[in-house]
Amino acid sequence: MRVDDLPLPVPKSRAEVERIQRERKRIAVEHALRAPFWKPKLAGIKLDRLDDPAEWRKIPILEKDELRKLTSEQFYTEFCIGPQSEICEYWRSGGSTGKPLFYPRTYDDIRHCMVGFARTFECSGTKAGNVAHNSFPLGIHPAGHMWARAARLMGIGTAWAGSGASLPSAQQLELIQALKPTLWMGMSSYGLHLANLAEARGIDLASGSVKRVLCTAEPVSQAKREKIEREWGAEMFDCFGMTECTMMGAESAAHDGFHIWTDLAFIEVLDEKTYEPVPEGTPGLLVVTSLFTNNATPFLRWNAGDIVVYKGEGAADSPYSVFPVLRHAHRTAGFFKVRGVNINHQEFEDFLFGHVAVADFKAEIIATNGLDGLRVSIELKRGAGSEATIQELVGRVKATFEVTPEIVVLETGTLAREFEGSVKAPRFADRRE
Repeated sequence: MRVDDLPLPVPKSRAEVERIQRERKRIAVEHALRAPFWKPKLAGIKLDRLDDPAEWRKIPILEKDELRKLTSEQFYTEFCIGPQSEICEYWRSGGSTGKPLFYPRTYDDIRHCMVGFARTFECSGTKAGNVAHNSFPLGIHPAGHMWARAARLMGIGTAWAGSGASLPSAQQLELIQALKPTLWMGMSSYGLHLANLAEARGIDLASGSVKRVLCTAEPVSQAKREKIEREWGAEMFDCFGMTECTMMGAESAAHDGFHIWTDLAFIEVLDEKTYEPVPEGTPGLLVVTSLFTNNATPFLRWNAGDIVVYKGEGAADSPYSVFPVLRHAHRTAGFFKVRGVNINHQEFEDFLFGHVAVADFKAEIIATNGLDGLRVSIELKRGAGSEATIQELVGRVKATFEVTPEIVVLETGTLAREFEGSVKAPRFADRRE
């Protein structure tokens, strides 16, 4: 099967994308008007003028906190639409903070959601005949099972391994060695954990069968990408999606950002404070309106919480060049404040993963004798465990982040076991009471 055999073929031109957006934006608003939650918010919106940017921006930005304030009954009766008989399955909202929401998906929603997942294979050049080891969480988290089903449609075999919480990492490595997949799929942080555990067990992943890695859900810096590719001996392709819509984009061989399926989702990149559009190439807040997967959950102008940079055209020459390209601005990560110094999580992760001696790490803020301190627990590459290496790392952290860390050296594989049951690795923690 090709993606063009699915309900929404890849558009042939940008004019076709614009036509789809014109038609589906109105339908999206009409769906929302059936929800008591939206009806007063959309009062006065002119359905025949939605292509006027000024009219469109009268629709208020939808924040996740607004939905979390609703009781379960209110969410399903006031926000969600569509009869129970049309519901195919439920998806758990992404993220790791706040009350999770469980979004109903109709049968028509799922058909169009499948389009988004299937396109990731074609856009990244992953052809039929590949065999995938799928380490994404399975169950009410949609990525794992949706990708497995999309792989079947695209002629890609799949081992439904699930995350380390469902199949221990040691057994995952045994499966990879036994089945010899050509593609590994999972969270980038879990890919690093598997690589670290493989090193501890004397397994050389880099010379193994996996030649392609497909990830999503976590920002991937250049340092993290290089480390994954080095440890696995494979080319990495990152993908972008959200539970409120579907899988929305993927990298091509050019690796210059995510080609975003703008026929499935209408996107805006806005100033964080004014909510006005920002110029191309300027970081801004991503706001998303689902155009097809809105038969049960009418998401209009959803604040995705991502800071991105938009380009109208990517570097790839393929059918997917009809779509624009987004890349993360890497400003959504949290930070520690240690003795008045801000330490950005993303920058700290890039720094440590860029150090050739460091295999994995976690960072914690601790309080000792009333003073804040930074404790960094690290696992070192084989043969790198000298005192000189530790002192050199202490000096580099101090010079770069203006904080002298306490370095704790862990046995290789310790962090992989500690992170085993987590969907996303809890690499940063505040341990102050």
